[in-house]
Amino acid sequence: MATSAEELIHVVLDRGTFTSWDEPIVDPHPSPEYAADLARARERSGRDEAVLTGEGRIRGRRVALVACEFDFLGGSVGVAAAERIVAAVERATALRLPLLATPASGGTRMQEGTVAFLQMVKITVAVTRHKASGLPYLVYLRNPTMGGVFASWGSLGHVTVAEPGATIGFLGPRVYATLYGEPFPAGVQTAENLFAHGLIDGVVPVRFLRVLLHRALVVMTGESTADPLALQVGSDELATPPIDVPAWQSVAATRDPLRPGVRLVLRCSATDHVPLSGTGEGENDHSLLLSMARIRGYPCIVVGQDNVRPGTLLGPAALRSARRGMRLAEDLNLPLVLVIDTWGAALSREAEEGGLAGEIARCLAELVNLTVPTISLLLGQGTGGGALAMLPADRVLCAQHAWLAPLPPEGASAVMFHSADHAAEMADRQGIRSADLLRDSIVDRVIPERPDATLEPTEFASRVGLALSEALAELSLIPQDIRLSARMDRYRRLGVPAGN
Repeated sequence: MATSAEELIHVVLDRGTFTSWDEPIVDPHPSPEYAADLARARERSGRDEAVLTGEGRIRGRRVALVACEFDFLGGSVGVAAAERIVAAVERATALRLPLLATPASGGTRMQEGTVAFLQMVKITVAVTRHKASGLPYLVYLRNPTMGGVFASWGSLGHVTVAEPGATIGFLGPRVYATLYGEPFPAGVQTAENLFAHGLIDGVVPVRFLRVLLHRALVVMTGESTADPLALQVGSDELATPPIDVPAWQSVAATRDPLRPGVRLVLRCSATDHVPLSGTGEGENDHSLLLSMARIRGYPCIVVGQDNVRPGTLLGPAALRSARRGMRLAEDLNLPLVLVIDTWGAALSREAEEGGLAGEIARCLAELVNLTVPTISLLLGQGTGGGALAMLPADRVLCAQHAWLAPLPPEGASAVMFHSADHAAEMADRQGIRSADLLRDSIVDRVIPERPDATLEPTEFASRVGLALSEALAELSLIPQDIRLSARMDRYRRLGVPAGN
């Protein structure tokens, strides 16, 4: 049974704040049979159509709402419903309001035929324009969400979550069974299966939706609670000069399974953390973390390589998830923070056939051309194309023992000496350690470890958060054109001797 639109409004919006935007419906010259269907639906549901729209508040923040009412002809969308949806989306855009869409629909209204089917085009156009205006678009898929509704405005959210157990899909099971003479495979068209495959960001009971939406909106609307004085007080934590240690010692330190990673950094330094999942296109690589958060008060999108399992390699899906994070940052005009900690890109038939090289290239192309502030953080291992794809940014920070190399030292030794016996030598010769990266202007700042992050995980993670917040504060003061020009110049001149 779908959660009704009324129940959703009661649970999600501040009490008494909902105001309807609905105008009287003009029916599209229905046949007698269809007119009778509409009359019965209105009497049974108490609604004039399958969609209601309006605005309310979530913890005081104005939000526009579009919600399907499944009790009205299965929440199906025809011309009148589509007009109501488009009018609401356009009004939300004009008023600069975030938009929450909560479909519960069987899809296109069959009684209106092809004309109804094509209404999804204009709804998609309206939603796309809303997002292009830099406004948040959040989607909560209720039970069921099917057909053209799912294939248009139900699949365009910056953040998309679903009701537990909801049936969600494109082709209805009844239609499939009729057309193909067998039942649709069980368990495919469920919210939980979509989440497992990276198509939606989570499965959330309606009673928790209000909290999630509040957290998301705090970040997505760019609300900052940063305290500049706190940065000045805490900056001494970052003043320790880099310690001169052999490169191989740093390599060994970053391979310690107890070394803190991106998750601890977020736990120690981030609030309003909203995890996202997958590419949104049917892939989910758990070696990459994608989330929205405020780091010490600064809202941003975080894309982090999550090296929780030693030897985990990044595949094409991880880089496609990273590109989703880049697009999200650009859409919402939020800074992007990229955390590098990887054994490298996957070396396999699946990775090659999945377009790994192309994904590295596309990550680089999109990242260097983003208009929003970008920060890359070398947190641990920085190996090969998996690291390179997330490196070029306005500011590059580096943990004391983090390193960056085209191959792991063992691989470089194999290329040069046909064995891994010279790995430590190659680590020194290639200039991979933080002190070398700072000297060569590849990184801008080294974050101290005292003497090793593994021995002080919480303190180190907090120090990383402080360094990130200082970089976010600095970049927020630089005009966009100057920042973009400096980014391009940085990589154009990298490695070129001074004076050339």
